[in-house]
Amino acid sequence: MIEHDAAFLATPTHLRRIRRALLSVTDKTGLVDFARVLASFDVDLVSTGGTARALREAGLPVRDISELTGFPEMLDGRVKTLHPKVHGGILHIRDNAEHMASVAEHQIEPIDMVVVNLYAFEKTASRPGVAFADLIENIDIGGPSMVRSAAKNFADVAIVTSVADYSRLADEMIANSGSLTHATRWRLAKTAFAVTAAYDAGIATALESIETPSGKAIFLSEQLPTTIRVSDPLLKSLRYGENPHQKAALYTDGSEKGVANARQLQGKELSYNNIVDLDACWELVSEFDEPAVAIIKHTNPCGASTGSTVVEAYRRALEADPVSAFGGVIGINREVDAAAAEEISKLFVEAIVAPSFTSDALERFRAKKNLRLLEISSAETPRILKQVSGGLLVQDSDRLRISEGELQIVSKRTPTAEELRALLFAWRVCKHVKSNAIVYARFSGGHGQTVGIGAGQMSRVDAARFGAMKAVLPLNSTVAASDAFFPFADGLEVVAHAGATAVIQPGGSVRDAEVIEAADGLGVAMVFTGVRHFRHG
Repeated sequence: MIEHDAAFLATPTHLRRIRRALLSVTDKTGLVDFARVLASFDVDLVSTGGTARALREAGLPVRDISELTGFPEMLDGRVKTLHPKVHGGILHIRDNAEHMASVAEHQIEPIDMVVVNLYAFEKTASRPGVAFADLIENIDIGGPSMVRSAAKNFADVAIVTSVADYSRLADEMIANSGSLTHATRWRLAKTAFAVTAAYDAGIATALESIETPSGKAIFLSEQLPTTIRVSDPLLKSLRYGENPHQKAALYTDGSEKGVANARQLQGKELSYNNIVDLDACWELVSEFDEPAVAIIKHTNPCGASTGSTVVEAYRRALEADPVSAFGGVIGINREVDAAAAEEISKLFVEAIVAPSFTSDALERFRAKKNLRLLEISSAETPRILKQVSGGLLVQDSDRLRISEGELQIVSKRTPTAEELRALLFAWRVCKHVKSNAIVYARFSGGHGQTVGIGAGQMSRVDAARFGAMKAVLPLNSTVAASDAFFPFADGLEVVAHAGATAVIQPGGSVRDAEVIEAADGLGVAMVFTGVRHFRHG
């Protein structure tokens, strides 16, 4: 247990007047307005390079860092704030007589606020073909050093690392005649240490995956990291987790993409389960280039379809299982128009995620004020992390797609062109169904449609039976997809007797020959993918 020194921590209302501020930022958003507030309290502004230039151009009085240190910026800006007069000015304890005597002896001026945001290393690292030299030059040294110094001495110094804090701090200084409270300085310090931790983690992760430290930075995306570093900041707290007795929150990777960063246009607050289901349905519809709709319930699709239009795809997806669709979430890979909105509004839906909504669609949804509408920018999840007791499991995302030319026809009967299209559609959907999974589907009118889905069964035979049992539409002349091989012929026999005329499966069982023989006996066309698509969680 950490013991707190009362004299060191002071009290939450303990005020410190800001008399001198050091400003050095990469992102200059809102900087001038904030600096004007500081100047209005006669705060001595000290700055570096481009930041000083921006302040001068705004007509603000500012001193160059070299005036404070008595030493010029050098080495192309690599050395400008790494100086005792900077760090001594930040780190000395104002209530410590020896510290105060030392800074007086060395003519070190106190610095009461540090405003810093760091070089955009991760943005640089994400540029295709980035030069290794550029990557290295975008590793900030002086910035993190000042951030850590100021955060360590939060009892006397305010460290500002976020543009989002400018307005709040300005209001507090106005209310307190140019001073900030101890509670605010402590909040800023905690944020600052999180910033430097995330920054160092981003650098370590990027450099770890570089093959050769010269020329272009060649990243080995297939290489799993030697250390997992998770530093995603809190985006928002959720009412609860999967169940009301569980606490939950949503964190962001800062990309402004994906379900976590989707823009909510209307509706109630998202729940933990909503977010999980929305991610599942967005992942599914992202498999398709043509308009596609997936209706998800408890992370499993109860209906999925493609169509010429969004409304056509929606009707076909709903048709597959209208009972289970009640209270589900919907993923759509195209802009939602008025026709689709009109049709979807007839069903009780928890949430919809799509790239965009027309103004007419939003008008039609407005009557359903609790319906959550999310506008998403597409993003790929390169790796999946799952916590287990004592550690983490990490794997690449299942992004593999199979084309018609990669299929191995193993039965005597060759699938028809329509069966092949239906098999490939069913295979893509099956990848997003909890294992053991069987998906019955058909291809009609030029588009795929699920007919019955057997999800999450302990036995593959039961998955085949359950999928057939769930079917509302006729099963005659459907196809079936199995996410893993049939260990025995009995599962195949179930799907064939249900009405499936063709089957797609990975193959690889020691009894493949028996299963193929059974398919031939039943007149079923069968293709192997050579790829398994288990989905355990």
